[in-house]
Amino acid sequence: MSAQSTSRVFLARLAGTAVFDPNGDPVGKVRDAVATLRTNNQPPRILGLVVEVPLRRQVFLPITRVTSIESGAVVITGLVNMQRFESRMGEHLVLGDLLNKSIVILESNEEVTVEDLGMDSNRTGDWFITRVHVIRRGKGIRRRGASSTLNWAEVRGFEAPDSEQGTSRLLATISNLRAADLAAVIQDLAHKRRVEVARSLDDERLADVLEEMDENERVALLIELEGERAADVLGEMDPDDAADLLREVGAERAQELIDLMEPEDAEDVLRLMTYEDYSAGGMMTTEPLIMSADDTVADALAVVRQSKISPALASQVFVTRQPLETPTGRFIGMVHYQRLLREPPATLLASLVDTDTQGLSPEATLNEVSSYLASYNLLSVPVVDANERLLGAVTVDDVLDHLLPENWRVDHRDNTRPELKNITIDEKDRV
Repeated sequence: MSAQSTSRVFLARLAGTAVFDPNGDPVGKVRDAVATLRTNNQPPRILGLVVEVPLRRQVFLPITRVTSIESGAVVITGLVNMQRFESRMGEHLVLGDLLNKSIVILESNEEVTVEDLGMDSNRTGDWFITRVHVIRRGKGIRRRGASSTLNWAEVRGFEAPDSEQGTSRLLATISNLRAADLAAVIQDLAHKRRVEVARSLDDERLADVLEEMDENERVALLIELEGERAADVLGEMDPDDAADLLREVGAERAQELIDLMEPEDAEDVLRLMTYEDYSAGGMMTTEPLIMSADDTVADALAVVRQSKISPALASQVFVTRQPLETPTGRFIGMVHYQRLLREPPATLLASLVDTDTQGLSPEATLNEVSSYLASYNLLSVPVVDANERLLGAVTVDDVLDHLLPENWRVDHRDNTRPELKNITIDEKDRV
């Protein structure tokens, strides 16, 4: 029976159920479900399941990935994200937060205790908690009262706290802002609300916001995050920004977070932390667009058009010998984006390389880097070691971050982003 056709699933009974992939191989066991409460006492939406995988790690499995819920088995599709699960603002663990909760039956105003919660799916495959199984208080010598199953609309008492509702409303208001503007709004919040909002953002979004925040503010915010969450967010940041941030949190805390990061992410960050902050090595990103001389124009354009690539990095590709990950093989040269647009798709990059642009050493100063960019009208400059291996690239926005005064973000927001003033923030939420 498919998940969509299952009439009802009671979640307390689902705990401990084995989870299998499409091939029948075991993935783990269900430990809980994640739901979000809605306004006007509407049935809560089920977001996903918390599954315990080997090594006792609990991960989040979106409910959209569940293809079948049967007696003794949950079948899923696709790969499982092995990032450790952490509940975020607006999310509730059904068994951990809602079970055994005291609520009230609306008709009789009788106080009862939640024993189980039943979820149903609609025609579109969305799941909602529609039933509440309750136990009444025993009377007289009876130790256990009668139990019954009620519709969600027949009870009250699950409402989210005011602070959580305030955060949810604020998130709904600012969710579509660009990262720089969202950072500006967050910095205007009181410390407690700022932390609540940060914890509610996904790792990639929070990483983008931290990259746009003032140095002191982002350090204070990172300190408030739990260790594994902080490490996951650092892993989503550009390595140079993550290295800058780790330099400011103290050596002991920095080492703790590095130990929790994925080895590949930690390696890039550690390499950058060996350089001075205002040097080419300290400012560079270790993830520029790198290709081989045998790649074609079509290959290069496919890489350049990726939405996650910043405009400064997309302005050129760096051509090197194998390996193509920093530190690479010998640096050959650059191919500019405009040149790619003028050549046939099958043209090899080897015939288009600009060999006049020489790389800077990682010890080059901020003044040397900015002068080089200005002299040759470049948006980024390669950084190479003594063996002519490409270590990374410094972009013009990295240089501007270091050239502008410390409070430039605040001045920019106040002077050129007046629309941010139209965002309503409760007075109690302001700094």
